[in-house]
Amino acid sequence: MIPAPFDYVAPATVAEALAVLAEKGDEAKVIAGGQSLLPILRMRLNTPEVLVDLSRVPELRGVTDAGDHLRIGAMTTYQDLLDSDLVQEHATLLATAIAEVADPQIRHRGTLGGALAHADPAGDVGAPVLALDASMVVTGADGTERTVAGRDFFVDLFETAVQEGELLTAVLVPKHTGWGSAYEKFVRVSHQWAIVGVAACVRAEGGTIAEAKVGLTNMGATPLRAPEVEQALVGRPATDEAVREVCARVGQGTEPPSDLNGDADYRRHVAGVLTRRAVLAAAGA
Repeated sequence: MIPAPFDYVAPATVAEALAVLAEKGDEAKVIAGGQSLLPILRMRLNTPEVLVDLSRVPELRGVTDAGDHLRIGAMTTYQDLLDSDLVQEHATLLATAIAEVADPQIRHRGTLGGALAHADPAGDVGAPVLALDASMVVTGADGTERTVAGRDFFVDLFETAVQEGELLTAVLVPKHTGWGSAYEKFVRVSHQWAIVGVAACVRAEGGTIAEAKVGLTNMGATPLRAPEVEQALVGRPATDEAVREVCARVGQGTEPPSDLNGDADYRRHVAGVLTRRAVLAAAGA
């Protein structure tokens, strides 16, 4: 199908973009890489009056070292992240998960901020961002920034804490230098959206798990953390026998979807298997 007619603007600064959003209100739609929005426009599931393209706003792109964390511009592409030495060293889990996103063409167009703002629970970036304890920087119409913790950012299916007239402008990722990481993604067809995914970040000492962080993909209406499993893993040897029973409980309390790819109980079982694999891989076992 062909999208409904719309006006197009490409602001050069965040302030200009926010001015358009303030003027047009809910008749405006922001486009980042466009990998999720363009299919929606073609199917006319959304018919905005104006499209605000952020691709020409240089301040929204890039990775910078901010001391104890990395500041990642919302328009930084997946490929930019994969090419970043800072990300590879200090946020390895993010790079590991992004390497599983679709194909090279998509990774050169898709952006971290666009994916997070879209908030698809089957997307590959939400779980690792949560597991890394990241926070989102949201800028309002007057230029004021507010920082939203990852646990508060995802509100519901395709819904975030970004309000009308605001923009997600950056992601703050605490450094996890030296931590092991793994992203296990279950799909039936290569490059498919995750049926289930598990992001694990582990700090091991002498073969024992000292700290563990686990994020879940497509196990609810939003990306999820698994705090009870994380706590239970601490102090256990990084062996299959020691972590198997703990990881099997990762699906408890979750509400994954039931569809043609599998029902909720099936997804809970798969999540347990993937968590065990991811934790052991991240621990270097």
